[in-house]
Amino acid sequence: MHGSNITEKLDILIVDDVKENLFALTELLKTENINILEAQSGNEALELMVVHDFSVALVDIQMPGMNGFELAEFMRGTKKTKNIPIIFVTATANDEKYAFKGYESGAVDFLRKPLDPHVVKSKVKVFLEMHQNKKELEKQVEALNIIRDKLEQANRAREEFMAIATHELKTPLTVLKLQAQNRQRSLEKGSLSAFTPEKLIKMFDSDSKQILRLNRLIDDMLDVSRISSGQLTMNFEDCDLSLLISEVYEGQLMLFKAAGVHIEMNSCESIIGRWDKLRIGQVITNLLTNAIRYGDGKPVKIHVRKGDEHAVVTVEDHGIGIAEENVERIFQRFERATGTEANGLGLGLYIVNQIIEAHDGFINVKSHLGAGSIFTVHLSLNL
Repeated sequence: MHGSNITEKLDILIVDDVKENLFALTELLKTENINILEAQSGNEALELMVVHDFSVALVDIQMPGMNGFELAEFMRGTKKTKNIPIIFVTATANDEKYAFKGYESGAVDFLRKPLDPHVVKSKVKVFLEMHQNKKELEKQVEALNIIRDKLEQANRAREEFMAIATHELKTPLTVLKLQAQNRQRSLEKGSLSAFTPEKLIKMFDSDSKQILRLNRLIDDMLDVSRISSGQLTMNFEDCDLSLLISEVYEGQLMLFKAAGVHIEMNSCESIIGRWDKLRIGQVITNLLTNAIRYGDGKPVKIHVRKGDEHAVVTVEDHGIGIAEENVERIFQRFERATGTEANGLGLGLYIVNQIIEAHDGFINVKSHLGAGSIFTVHLSLNL
């Protein structure tokens, strides 16, 4: 058996009622790549087959009680054992009827006594390598099935993404188109009363909101594409997190006022670390925007503090909250923050989570329906 291509330990079963024969075959076939189990009867052999995956079975035909042919018939009738190759060992003279009965009962080959060591090793080696090849093929099929499942999952995700993106992109475009058509009709009719300073301010404000919504949708689509291809790059630099969040807060004041939401900010003097300012600003903006969107018009709190290994930012609202069964999945792609209808691609929190993980940090949320949500971001101070 030396020189075999077998790479993992395989089980062989030897069945013979004579101990000396078992010993002789075991010594002949024994190598470090083979685990040999012995049985002195058909019943004992069947018990071993229940718990072992045998590559080949060498079965003596002439045994008291259950002979080799009967054992083979039992093996062929059971799912777990029906595919085990059986090599019959016999001292009977070469007889065609005898051989036919052996093959009919499930034999793949015969070994005739007195045994030729070279023939025994060669035949057993063939079936061991066949078993090994079968195992390798099964692994390849399993790997292909995994790849197929992943491709199907990716295809479903792509189709879902395209459906959501198409719907979400059409909405602001439709609004802009209708508004443009209304203004054109007013101009064609010479109705200049539709363009008073007050009405123009409202028009520009409405247009800005729709354009901003389009920009956010496109940015989210680009970010999720970069994440999927592993190209979401980070530009780490030394910066003050407290100052960064204050800048985001100042930049969002008009949005807060327009939504009628009071923002309470509490931060320590300075937290210096290496972060991507643009991406962390994106994280805070997303969390504050969600707090306003789902905060039911109630005050929102943002708190910044320095821990031992992390800078910690919490954004707390007192709005509609998130159902318990949805808390674990809101950071997945295409998931909305609540069970209600909401605008957007359902990518915001997914992108937030990816950015935070790229900063060697993590985010979690505590929430209950009707009781608001608390998002907590932990950013590593040791990048």
